[in-house]
Amino acid sequence: MGLVAVTVGFATLGVWLGRNAGGATWFIAWLVAIACLFGLQFANARGNAGLALVLLFAFGLLIGVSVSMTVNYYSATDPTAVRQAFGATALFVGVLGSGGYAVRRDLSFLYRFAFFGLLALLVAGIVLIFVHISAAYTIWSLVGLAVFGLYTVADFNRLRHVGSDQAIPLAAGIFLDVLNVFLFFLQIFGRSN
Repeated sequence: MGLVAVTVGFATLGVWLGRNAGGATWFIAWLVAIACLFGLQFANARGNAGLALVLLFAFGLLIGVSVSMTVNYYSATDPTAVRQAFGATALFVGVLGSGGYAVRRDLSFLYRFAFFGLLALLVAGIVLIFVHISAAYTIWSLVGLAVFGLYTVADFNRLRHVGSDQAIPLAAGIFLDVLNVFLFFLQIFGRSN
């Protein structure tokens, strides 16, 4: 969990560094972050934990830069939504993560349901680009929370069952869970205010 916390710290630094960035900076940072994620997996599989750790922290920093425009927009226009999203994310991940870790049974079968839920979420997100129904965005966010709730439970359960050689990729997965939950809560609280 320390790796996740440090990665969140790097993401927060990335949000701060990207606060005045414009144009395609977010997209370039996102592409490089995805490359870091693949590189992290490759380096970890080859047993190069030092490189995998550097790539994990670079991934966090670059993802922070890529979402900085969104987070800074909400910080400027509705700072209460950011605080609410932060608190709700901490509670959501804390409760579901504790539950996932407490269950002794292997819950890796949840990844299949979460993956198909993620695919449905992506398709619905593409449809919502073209069809504007305000209630549908809230429903989409709630479904996103359910999908990443499944991922959170499964990842924390996996934390109990894997060896230390999988710590860095697992930290990246939990970080992505936390980030997506935060962004979905930000969208929900930003809409309600």
